[in-house]
Amino acid sequence: MKYNFDKRIDRENTCSVKYDLRQTVFEKSDVIPMWVADMDFETPDFIRDAVIRRANHPIYGYTFRDAGYYQPVMEWMQSHHGWTVQRDEIIFSPGVVPALSFAVLAFTRPGDKIIIQSPVYPPIFRTVEDHNREVSNNRLILKENTCLVDFTLLEEQAKDAAMLILCNPHNPAGRCWDKSELERIAQICLKHKVLVFSDEIHADLVMPGFRHQVFANLSPEAAEITITAHAPSKTFNLAGLATSSVIISNPVLRASFSQVIEKMHLGMGNLFGSVASTAAYLHGEPWRLQLIDYLHKNIEYTETFIRNNIPGLLMYRPEATYMIWLDFRNFGLDDTTLKNKLVHEAGLGFNPGREFGPGGEGCMRMNIACPRSTLTEALGRLGNMLIGNLP
Repeated sequence: MKYNFDKRIDRENTCSVKYDLRQTVFEKSDVIPMWVADMDFETPDFIRDAVIRRANHPIYGYTFRDAGYYQPVMEWMQSHHGWTVQRDEIIFSPGVVPALSFAVLAFTRPGDKIIIQSPVYPPIFRTVEDHNREVSNNRLILKENTCLVDFTLLEEQAKDAAMLILCNPHNPAGRCWDKSELERIAQICLKHKVLVFSDEIHADLVMPGFRHQVFANLSPEAAEITITAHAPSKTFNLAGLATSSVIISNPVLRASFSQVIEKMHLGMGNLFGSVASTAAYLHGEPWRLQLIDYLHKNIEYTETFIRNNIPGLLMYRPEATYMIWLDFRNFGLDDTTLKNKLVHEAGLGFNPGREFGPGGEGCMRMNIACPRSTLTEALGRLGNMLIGNLP
């Protein structure tokens, strides 16, 4: 089946964070919203059909997840990432960010240092700080339109850290960390007994020419120190159904993590999230491949447009994810002025880079998971704001 990613869908008045909170976030309700990391594409029909079939049953009572839920997760990990996962290693979580909170509570104590790598997804900062842990920032080296790990600094920080939060692939820079980079991180963390929380929510959105490496699958030793978070939510546009998996090989770590969820009584989850997740993993590969192709072409279109029309704007071409990191520093605008010009002159709603921590100043994150016509309009507005007189 050929899916139509060019179709524009009206998302207003659906309690959409991305659309219905524009006035609150940007003080302007008609910006093109390219901030929240969900897609403007229809959730696939086979998922909607599965949810509707279950919704047609007249009772939505207490439910549990049986083998029909876990087996597709295991098969997806094996077929897509070469990772053999056992049933008892998978723990339900109502999202990857909640899973991060559970891990911080399970494995660290107030005052402990937790390594993060900015610029990075803002909730990672907040989760550490909200639980009274200390951020140890292994700031990424932004260089030649890509980002690199500062391994010398990481070695020092690991000496007195309890945990490293790894964004793999990285959000917002779009790095698909290669195996050698991850192996070096693993060596440092094993040496200093640092646990690794690997956020792999974008693992299935890797662009052509790159391959995702599951951190826990580097070696049996790496698996022993790793908590892996994975979900179908980004890949299949299911964020509103709050369903993800945490995979932990180490039985001691797994028991501690599970205990936190049990104490909070959050393990039951969402009936429709389970249905949607199962349908996604069972039937989603043809749709996912077409999605990747469309996103890849959106990335190429963006790169070509910027190169030809907006000299001075630096684009970090994503190796994974549908987010593009844009560096505006050549235009001499402070962060507040840049945001105001984007919102009020161009009518564009991007994520300000400063929200992603040190290294994000003068930058913006743009979501290109939208129909090509929307992207074309947004880039035209951006070019006219910065350069003017575009055709």
